[in-house]
Amino acid sequence: MWSELRALRDEIDYGTPPRDGAPVTLTIDGVAVTVPAGSSVMLAAAEARRAVPKLCATDMLEAFGSCRVCLVEIEGRRGYPASCTTPVEPGMAVRTRSDRLQALRAGVMELYLSDFPAADIPGGWSELHEVIQATGVAQHPYGRGENHLDAPVDESNPYFLFDPAKCIVCSRCVRACEEVQGTFALTIEGRGFASKVAASQGQPFLDSECVSCGACVQACPTQSLVEKSLFVGGYRRADSP
Repeated sequence: MWSELRALRDEIDYGTPPRDGAPVTLTIDGVAVTVPAGSSVMLAAAEARRAVPKLCATDMLEAFGSCRVCLVEIEGRRGYPASCTTPVEPGMAVRTRSDRLQALRAGVMELYLSDFPAADIPGGWSELHEVIQATGVAQHPYGRGENHLDAPVDESNPYFLFDPAKCIVCSRCVRACEEVQGTFALTIEGRGFASKVAASQGQPFLDSECVSCGACVQACPTQSLVEKSLFVGGYRRADSP
């Protein structure tokens, strides 16, 4: 099913895993597309080459619906559902682009960027930076309020590091640890603004139940979890002296 769906286009992340249901035909921005029943609107949009922005979604994990940048409009429905958690239906007419959707996504991105190191926005290569380009939002209108920008970097693991200043608490690393590796070494600790990714009982990664499989690093969309080998001479944030 994977090879059939991807059609040898391995560079595409469909956002949610493939399904094996009966064929369902719908339209995405006027483009007809047929996908298996049980597939998400996000997957159908990617198949129709009308991919929607996403942060918490990846096709290696089940849908979660937390980031709210993948909102779409569906004819005959009220509101703006998340495309990753909305299953396709026969005859469904989906719109992925409109002024209203752009405004909603821009507002969400501004909130994320209000607690993200500003100096690390230019020149980045993460999925977050791809969404920045897709939405055209690279800054925010908010002042410097309470934030996580001074949170210490965990460099205890010999292979990767965790920079909480770049974490948007999308839970992709936690879900990868559970769904891909089955280690359950990561969790989201706290609630609201205080919520954060924690290894085991708030331990450094090296001292936790982490087995250094790299699933969390592969899943992270923001460079918060990143391989140390990418940084010759050691890691530092762009605004570090």
